[in-house]
Amino acid sequence: MTEPVLRAERLYRFYHAGDDETLALRGVSLSVDAGEIVAIVGPSGSGKSTLLACLSGMDDPDGGTVSVGGRRLSRRPEHERTPMRLRDIGLLYQSGNLIEHLSVLGNIELAQRFAGKTDSKRARSLLAELGLQQRASAHPSQLSGGELCRAGLAVALANEPRVLLADEPTGEVDSVTEASILGLICQRAGGGVAVVLVTHSEAVAAIADRTVQLVDGQLVA
Repeated sequence: MTEPVLRAERLYRFYHAGDDETLALRGVSLSVDAGEIVAIVGPSGSGKSTLLACLSGMDDPDGGTVSVGGRRLSRRPEHERTPMRLRDIGLLYQSGNLIEHLSVLGNIELAQRFAGKTDSKRARSLLAELGLQQRASAHPSQLSGGELCRAGLAVALANEPRVLLADEPTGEVDSVTEASILGLICQRAGGGVAVVLVTHSEAVAAIADRTVQLVDGQLVA
């Protein structure tokens, strides 16, 4: 049986504020195969962003483990976790993952340098694929909402990740742009990328092979 590209096993995450304790994740387990799109839905405050942070290695769970390609990502020192995250995981945030003082091309090349994969030809090819070749030298403030979304996706895909994690990837675009972005995400899944989408959008959830609901820190199939 093929090993899932992304596997989370019994994730727990606690937050403390004074004497109060919030249990954000309560034993969440999830596996995503190569080429599979999984949508995670649920009300605000249900733990979706916390789960995404743990899956990406941006945060470490208090219990349980996350593995990518059979290698444990969580519960490692940061100097070991960061290279794995940069190499294997692409992150797309609703608020954007672009640095304002860099051009679109500069943002992609920076993401590549962080992972030790500088490749200008690859960066420009990715821009052409996303319809941004004419906007390579533009800065984020000069882009439309749809262009910002596509540029953020370009940064997330800069290092040809095995896993794409997206938090409300089309939250601030019109329906036409949304359809275009979702088509691009489906193309990546078709190429074998494991995709996890956190969303409130019915259109985004509709492209998923599987949808799971997160309620009070627990997954409901």
